[in-house]
Amino acid sequence: EVQLVESGGGLVQPGGSLRLSCTVSGFTFDDYAMSWVRQAPGKGLEWVSGIAWNGVSTYVADSIKGRFTISRDNAKNTLYLQMNDLKSEDTAVYYCAKDRTGIYSPSDFDSWGQGTLVTVSS
Repeated sequence: EVQLVESGGGLVQPGGSLRLSCTVSGFTFDDYAMSWVRQAPGKGLEWVSGIAWNGVSTYVADSIKGRFTISRDNAKNTLYLQMNDLKSEDTAVYYCAKDRTGIYSPSDFDSWGQGTLVTVSS
């Protein structure tokens, strides 16, 4: 059974930092690209960042460029998202997702975690 479990969300003040983790099981982690996707309250899904199977190539949305960093540890079957200089508009549920095709399109993500809530507020 494929499982993706996010952790690390919480309440943080504007300008603060958080690191999200996504631990996976049930598939060969280093065979797949992975992504983070978020959903702000009352809004649709927004792709945030993606990483190739070997961690060499990474991609980020313009909205978070320079503030968030995606990484992975294939030995630990874990995906990370380091989030710095957080803003109120970063408030969302953050999901990790397994990318079936490696082109970072959410329509091709075939497994999702349950999500972890990040709230940025003073």
